[in-house]
Amino acid sequence: MWDKASLHELIATRMSGYQVIVVANRESYMHRSGSGGSIVCIRPASGMASALDPVMRASGGIWVGHGAGDADRSTVDEFDHVAVPPEDPSYTLRRVWLTKEQEEGYYHGLANEGLWPLCHITFTRPVFRPEHWAMYREVNALFGEAVLQEAGDRPSFVFIQDYHFGLLPRYLKERNPNLIIAQFWHIPWPNREVFRVFPWKEELLDGLLGNDLLGFHVRYHCQNFMDTIDRTLEARIDYEQAEIVRQNKTTLVRPFPISIDFERQEAMAASPEVEQEIRHWHSELGSRSQFLGIGIERIDYTKGIPERLRALDRFFEKYPEYRGRLTFFQVGVPSRGHVPQYQMIGAEIDQLVEKINWRWSTPGWRPLIYVKRHFSPVEMMALHRLANFCVVSALHDGMNLVAKEFVASRFDEDGVLLLSQFTGSALELTDALLFNPFAVDEMADAIHQALEMTPEERRRRMQRMRAAVRDNNVYRWAGKILSALVKVDAADPVGAPSGNGTAAQVGPSVSPLLAARSFPA
Repeated sequence: MWDKASLHELIATRMSGYQVIVVANRESYMHRSGSGGSIVCIRPASGMASALDPVMRASGGIWVGHGAGDADRSTVDEFDHVAVPPEDPSYTLRRVWLTKEQEEGYYHGLANEGLWPLCHITFTRPVFRPEHWAMYREVNALFGEAVLQEAGDRPSFVFIQDYHFGLLPRYLKERNPNLIIAQFWHIPWPNREVFRVFPWKEELLDGLLGNDLLGFHVRYHCQNFMDTIDRTLEARIDYEQAEIVRQNKTTLVRPFPISIDFERQEAMAASPEVEQEIRHWHSELGSRSQFLGIGIERIDYTKGIPERLRALDRFFEKYPEYRGRLTFFQVGVPSRGHVPQYQMIGAEIDQLVEKINWRWSTPGWRPLIYVKRHFSPVEMMALHRLANFCVVSALHDGMNLVAKEFVASRFDEDGVLLLSQFTGSALELTDALLFNPFAVDEMADAIHQALEMTPEERRRRMQRMRAAVRDNNVYRWAGKILSALVKVDAADPVGAPSGNGTAAQVGPSVSPLLAARSFPA
């Protein structure tokens, strides 16, 4: 089974001499001003950052990310570097500084008003503005210069994260052909008919084909991407080998289902800090009801929070015997508040919470507790441990790590996961109660099934889901990607060997037997 040791071994034996550079919009650690002039280091609420942090600890590489904390500048050196994590420095965080105009146009604009709704089937209309695209190009180039500085003349693997950097691979490859570049697209890729509406599709797709390796969560998204290329650009596509050749440059397209550090999540869930937080929640919630359900996610229209609340309303309508017996605790982490669609979804959730509590509350009990703030990992794990069930009702999601975190936290092998069938994790966690989040009655009935389920069935389902997450952990995800990368030929775009000869050492000369030696499947 893949674990931290096997990932360390892979990096030490097959990536010796190469540095790993991860590029992400979000930094893995953020510094903020605290009380009394103090500085506090926090981990941003990000499934991607949580997944990659253990990989970076194992590789000792460099994380290039946007410095967004109000105390970030005061904690870096003259090279904009800071060692992280603060309690056990294992790798370097390189911060990139953006102006408010750049952040507004590239992040809030093109990325989250344009690409995000385009790629998610939530029936939210995307917004495409030329000035946002110009800023997207500018910021991709800004990050590109930072990566080139960090790479220097050293052989490097560059691992780009997500839809914020669709132009970055081509930018890097044209300036340093010896870089070996992979990108993981953390959100779904739409079908080719949907993607046709994107005004700058040719340039974005050409940018993505600067990658040596392009990864998605599931095979279906890989297929959609190749179909999009087939419809849009001049390229040779080998569907059987999942390869795209454009201008003599080959890009491999592969599915890599992302996951979490199962053992670390499990150990933290059993820690004294979480036990203390459980006692805190017991005192906060008291004996208000017999059952507790939870939902934990960002306030985002893709997460299906209004649909979940309507299903809860319908549940009390269909099963009135649970009135006064079930409390649902919804955590909403504020997100992208500058984007109008997020302001609208936030207002809709507020109205639904007020309506449902007004309709069903009794003296001493209300069905919904809604808290809007960032929750620490310890707070979230305490809720995982306390809950009778957890609802993940995303309308469309590439994977969804909240579902896997809930499962890993339940070392008691109890609790029920209710999971949208439109998440990538539904393909792995088949023992969850799967439902269509657009079908209110179906979700309401799933809540009832979770509450009526016998302890024996809960245990059997949770045991199987825990085994799936344990085996398909984040180290396997990273190991499979890095194993694919070390087989990539680091030749230049026209196929000639690199000038210094070093990068070519990990090309086709690596035999399949050597590549597979001693590492898990």
